Amino acid sequence: MLDYCIRAAGPNDLDGARAVMLDTVYRDFTTGYVPRWHGDIIDPAAAYLAPSRHTLLVALDPADDAVVATGALDSRAPAHPPNPRRLAERYPSGETAQLRRIYVRPDHRRRGLARRLVGELLAFAAADGHYRAVYLHTDPAVPGAESFWRSLGKVVLDEREEPGGGQGIIHFEIPMGR
Repeated sequence: MLDYCIRAAGPNDLDGARAVMLDTVYRDFTTGYVPRWHGDIIDPAAAYLAPSRHTLLVALDPADDAVVATGALDSRAPAHPPNPRRLAERYPSGETAQLRRIYVRPDHRRRGLARRLVGELLAFAAADGHYRAVYLHTDPAVPGAESFWRSLGKVVLDEREEPGGGQGIIHFEIPMGR
């Protein structure tokens, strides 16, 4: 296994992080880039570097220091709409650490990067001392996403099981003590 460097992103990492995120959104998501859902990708400094309780991590390829993976955490609740109201109420802003943008370039997958990023983000949330839960949602159509998140947390809502199927999204809670 390559010895990837995982660190908090700085200003010089933002172009590489943005490229990983946008490439993932266009390659793996059926929606592509949607400004109201993915605005943090365009301005990650405002979303993750400026707020003290938020963070953006990057993983760097040891061969050339290129950003090959990202992981972010913020204190914003799952918005209603588009998410069900009961999720927004269960995971309020300020008390909930939401995992976001856990993306790994395809040629660097299956090397433990996503798991390492999540571990670092959970440690960040625990060190904050004010988060009571860690939440995320994923699109099960993304290759490997559902099985990965099921290995780390518990499903709190699978919209595919709802009348009408909702957005088809799966919502998870991840234990902070992992």
